[in-house]
Amino acid sequence: MRSPWLNKLSLIFGPRPPVSWLLLCFVSVLALIAVFGSSSSNTFDSVTSTPVPEIYTNYRRLKEQAAVDYFELRTLSLGASRQRELDLCAKERENYVPCYNVTANLLVGFKDGEEFDRHCEASRQGKRCLVRPPKDYKIPLRWPAGRDVIWSGNVKITKDQFLSSGSMTKRLMLLEENQIAFHSEDGLIFDGVKDYSRQIAEMMGLGSDSDFFQAGVRTVLDIGCGFGSFGAHLVSLQLMALCIAAYEATGSQVQLALERGLPAMIGNFVSRQLPHPSLSFDMVHCAQCGIVWDKKEGMFLIEVDRLLKPGGYFILTSPTSKPQGSATGMKKRNMLTPLEQFTEKICWSLIAQQDETFIWQKTADAHCYTSRKQNDVPLCKEGRDAPYYQALMPCVIGASSKRWIPIQNRSSSSHLSSAELEVHGVSTEDFFDDLQVWQSALKNYWSLLTPLIFSDHPKRPGDEDPLPPFNMVRNVMDMNAHYGGLNAAFLEEKKSVWVMNVVPVSARNTLPLILDRGFPGVLHDWCEPFPTYPRTYDMLHANGLLSHLSSERCSLMDLFVEMDRILRPEGWVVLSDKLGAIEWARAHATQIRWDARVIDLQNGSDQRLLVCQKPFVKK
Repeated sequence: MRSPWLNKLSLIFGPRPPVSWLLLCFVSVLALIAVFGSSSSNTFDSVTSTPVPEIYTNYRRLKEQAAVDYFELRTLSLGASRQRELDLCAKERENYVPCYNVTANLLVGFKDGEEFDRHCEASRQGKRCLVRPPKDYKIPLRWPAGRDVIWSGNVKITKDQFLSSGSMTKRLMLLEENQIAFHSEDGLIFDGVKDYSRQIAEMMGLGSDSDFFQAGVRTVLDIGCGFGSFGAHLVSLQLMALCIAAYEATGSQVQLALERGLPAMIGNFVSRQLPHPSLSFDMVHCAQCGIVWDKKEGMFLIEVDRLLKPGGYFILTSPTSKPQGSATGMKKRNMLTPLEQFTEKICWSLIAQQDETFIWQKTADAHCYTSRKQNDVPLCKEGRDAPYYQALMPCVIGASSKRWIPIQNRSSSSHLSSAELEVHGVSTEDFFDDLQVWQSALKNYWSLLTPLIFSDHPKRPGDEDPLPPFNMVRNVMDMNAHYGGLNAAFLEEKKSVWVMNVVPVSARNTLPLILDRGFPGVLHDWCEPFPTYPRTYDMLHANGLLSHLSSERCSLMDLFVEMDRILRPEGWVVLSDKLGAIEWARAHATQIRWDARVIDLQNGSDQRLLVCQKPFVKK
């Protein structure tokens, strides 16, 4: 006769317990023995006998490894088989950009140009796969050499497309056997980019373009940027120029700009606002950008007004209107008359006109909006500024924002004054504490950017180790940027990087503060793909993002597949989060074929680092 407890087990498991449960019990006992026995045993200590570094303990302590392995075995016992590595996508998806499927957009009814806009809801998620690099892909040259020479196999542009292009910027590039070389004087518009930039400065009343900074111009939105010629020149002047251009299947302006190591992202003026808050940029520039500014009842100009800071400049250059006779001159006059009339209604002044270039300045006088005529463009209601791909607005934001500060009166450095920080609801102490934290963290991050971290005797942070060169990486994305502290630390350390500071839409919106510091940034929902091309970033960083997204509708596996898409081969990922989130992240990193190592922080918390490198898969 069986005992009562055996009868209870039979009711739960049946007459014979499943093998998976027996395996789980057996493994559980072994794991617990390993975890609790390690504190009194020297077996583990003999394996990790190297000195403990100042900031980090062992790269992966065996106690932690036993817990992680137990977690994975528990998943196996409940789910039958271990999840396999993801397959590579088909060759035709080498340059795949989600959310920009024109065919799908047309099928669901988008038209009048909206079919070329971003519509993630219309793009169906197929089987997960890893976007492979093109057959002739090569690791980009390091900055600054990579700014002037790129591998033609890394971007989707054919020789015929290159030669048939009508853009002067494209025509003045040199297409060699396997490289595209950009002239230092690569011919933006007519007399070269330097002459063009100097012309703009003189039209603004400045001595030269080196005076842009002193005039309050630090951040520039370059619409339809060609291949980054103007932006590259502004970078040399220590300005931040962000290129935006519409999605292009081939010959993409954004893809080539990013390949050159210049800030860029997909974005256009069709039906939605750009994912930036109001009062974001000191200058908006359009040279042959293809936008008909007086269409849609002026809403494109209203969007520029929303993005411009008080006293900011709108530069419009249109060589197609170059006077070549009375008929062409009349055409130019007819084209500009509606613009001049409309810009007066939104408190802009046309301050200069020379040849094909026109410069408007947004008012710095808050009273202008209350003294306008009744038939002028109306003011928006307060609280209407929610700029994550919202519909374009037929109203101007006015001067009600606390951030309404003329660009000439702003701080000239990334260290904002206490009064400016107060506008953002941030204390001076909190702001500078954040900077110090990231200065310390970056020094340790930087010393880990080496494949030695994944060896049996991994590299550890410390002065005795050779550090990677200052130009180890160029394009960096901070996926949860907070105040932009990592960006500021890179500048303090004089690393040759730029950082795309991403603020999740579900987090506190600190993007206005980041932009006021003169850094590039954008709002983004990490449940959706990021608006960029594959293989465009050298390093991805996220602090606390995984824990933040755990309460969202997001799939972390989808997030990691997207990170793999935008990360270059041999690129780096640094994730900082709680142990549980890092465990999940490590499992996902294995599925997408990354080399990954967990680092335990010696600070008494359950925070961990996960450092990963994407391999260069050649198939």
